[in-house]
Amino acid sequence: MMDYPPLPLSFPEPADDLPAEAEHRAIRAKILIVDDDRRNLLAASEVLDQPGLELVLADTPEEALRRTLREDFALILLDVQMPRMDGYEVAALVRSRPRTSRVPIVFLTAHNKDDIHIFRGYSAGAVDYVFKPIQPLVLKSKVDIFVDLYRKTEEIKGKAAAEKRLLLENLRVRGEKLEAERALRRQEEHQSAVLRGLPIALYTASVGEADRRLNFTSDSIARITGFSREAFAAGGLWQSRLNPEDRDRALAALDTIGDNGTVAIEYRWRNADGEERHILDQIVLNRSEDGVPAELFGVWFDVTDRKELELSLLHASKLEAVGRLTGGIAHDFNNMLGIVIGNLDLLQRALPPDEKVSRRIEHALDGAQRCAELTSRLLTFSRRSPLQPKLLEFATFMPGLVKLLERTLGERVSVTLTMDAGIPPVRVDHAQLEAALINLAVNARDAMPEGGRLDLSVRARNDAASEGARVPFVEIAVTDTGTGMPPSVLARVFEPFFTTKEAGKGTGLGLSMVYGFVQQSGGTIAIDSVPDQGTTITVALPAFVGEATGLSDRPAPSAGHAVTGEGKIVLVVEDDADVRQIAISALESLAFRVIDAKDGEDALRTLETNPDVHLVFSDVNMPGAITGLELGRIIRVRWPAVSVLLTSGYLREDQDPSEFDILQKPYRTSDLEAALSKIAPSRERCAH
Repeated sequence: MMDYPPLPLSFPEPADDLPAEAEHRAIRAKILIVDDDRRNLLAASEVLDQPGLELVLADTPEEALRRTLREDFALILLDVQMPRMDGYEVAALVRSRPRTSRVPIVFLTAHNKDDIHIFRGYSAGAVDYVFKPIQPLVLKSKVDIFVDLYRKTEEIKGKAAAEKRLLLENLRVRGEKLEAERALRRQEEHQSAVLRGLPIALYTASVGEADRRLNFTSDSIARITGFSREAFAAGGLWQSRLNPEDRDRALAALDTIGDNGTVAIEYRWRNADGEERHILDQIVLNRSEDGVPAELFGVWFDVTDRKELELSLLHASKLEAVGRLTGGIAHDFNNMLGIVIGNLDLLQRALPPDEKVSRRIEHALDGAQRCAELTSRLLTFSRRSPLQPKLLEFATFMPGLVKLLERTLGERVSVTLTMDAGIPPVRVDHAQLEAALINLAVNARDAMPEGGRLDLSVRARNDAASEGARVPFVEIAVTDTGTGMPPSVLARVFEPFFTTKEAGKGTGLGLSMVYGFVQQSGGTIAIDSVPDQGTTITVALPAFVGEATGLSDRPAPSAGHAVTGEGKIVLVVEDDADVRQIAISALESLAFRVIDAKDGEDALRTLETNPDVHLVFSDVNMPGAITGLELGRIIRVRWPAVSVLLTSGYLREDQDPSEFDILQKPYRTSDLEAALSKIAPSRERCAH
């Protein structure tokens, strides 16, 4: 029995546009013919030569085996009698290889026609015999059968591969579709979650309804207003909760929707809990196919937070504008006060002792000093007053402040102090902080005309930074049991010159000064007040982190330390001639030898020609390219033995004088002397 490869039960139908033979010919088939006699090879190839067949000829067994290693064949025609290796051995080797194990082998032989040899051929792997001399019709018929079988097998393989690719592509497309559907669901869920969290509600309404029944499409309106969808749909609710001041404007805007097709109305609306919220109501008119107004589509936005932010920004801009204005005025005023105070000081020293004259000079100085304090408050509010920060320990500072407040506020106001343990220090101007807290306490006392209680509390606080770290703060809360403030007053409480006190009893700069000082110190201030219940003002200052070092931490000089300028040269740098002359006169009264310059460039030229200068006393803001701060830095590099003392009546926001000793304008001669006592000229320090 011949061992034919199993045939498929069915074959795919040929394409409609090609006959089966043409479709089979589309698959090219290779036939390997092996015979050591090249005449037999030529004869077989002439018989089998036809389109769609590729004949490969091998005249040795070795060549035949090499070709089967590299190429795929539909059929092998193998001669039995060959030198070195007969056909049986070649067939056995072909069958032993996985690649060629199922390739049909047809033996060609002129001998070995007996049954035993034929049986041996089939055992070696042959599927048929062709006896020599070869009958062309017999050979061609048998080859056509195997070629057709090969082509049908390859066609089935191709169809199976195509179906597999189609199946895989279908699975891929279905997978992508499922993933797209999942992504769409996730997006819809995300959008729904966002909409649920946002202060937004969608609604529809009929055109021209007087009671304006709103049909909200989700329950988010209940979260926003406290009223259910059904309450709005019943009608009348919207107008009944509308702020009376906004009603006419809102209704008039609604009347224009027929002309414009859309309208946006912002109004105040009272929620179920009584809180008034700012609502942005955006409405679009939907028309029917014939152009008749059919329905309104609307979106409610709760914009209260945005409105409050806008008001805060407006308030901050107003304060900044006033700060710039007052800062500039205070700068010029300080220069003029410096001239007045300096001349009065010099006059007091120059005149012979006279009680009446001295009293008048003291009165004039006292008035000028009060003006200086007023400008100091203006500069503190505008955050242009130079601070002298030092480390402050609350454990020692607060008890002393409480004693001072008890004496200042009187017996009708009781003062209590609550302070957590382990409060970290802050780096702050002690005098300014003390003045700020006294100011808050005095305001609290004025809010308690019948007496009451003032509570001071100090506690540590950690705020979360954007990177996740904790930022330490110290909170100082001042709480009174006074009359409190209504919202209208609370909104303006930090405005300069705003006061609720009677004329002549307040300048309106107290809280403005506190606000400016806290902002300049890197802190925040907040007010919580309820009418007839009291007020709490909380000042938060950044806690100090690091070692207690720096110029501003040095101890103040001992009182009464005399300054003598004998043998020392001071360079005075001041652009205002009158102010410069006052400084020169004050320094000369202390026995200094004084030379002067009108600006920074002039000062550098003067220093280059005067190497014996001990001290430079310079204004901070002067015309020209070099400010007093830049001049001081240049001197430290080029003339490190020269000391620097700065003075200013006004500092810009970008100026930080903390690296130098600074004297605030206007100053008295005694203030200048105290500042000089802290700065022993560097030449003396080097000599020692």
